[in-house]
Amino acid sequence: MGSGFSKMKKQARMMQEQFGQMKDKMQSTLVEGSAGNGLVTTVLNGEKMVKKIVIKPECVNPNDIEGLQDLIVAAFENAAGKIEKESPMPQMPGFGLMPQ
Repeated sequence: MGSGFSKMKKQARMMQEQFGQMKDKMQSTLVEGSAGNGLVTTVLNGEKMVKKIVIKPECVNPNDIEGLQDLIVAAFENAAGKIEKESPMPQMPGFGLMPQ
């Protein structure tokens, strides 16, 4: 019985190391998303944290702030969708809450 538990602990430790490596890779991965034919561009890391937003001047219209806001959201969603497709991480609810 003791050796089975030790084996399970070892497997759990190995999985934790693998998840840690994948998380590190996702943090260093950068993905670009855009909207409005490139008027707004966002860069996210693999954890969907915004690293950069670029807004072309011709996109800025003080009378249409909502349009600009919509483009920013669309660019973010474009990049986030790319991350979902490319991610080696399993899509599990609460995954980011796993203890280290």
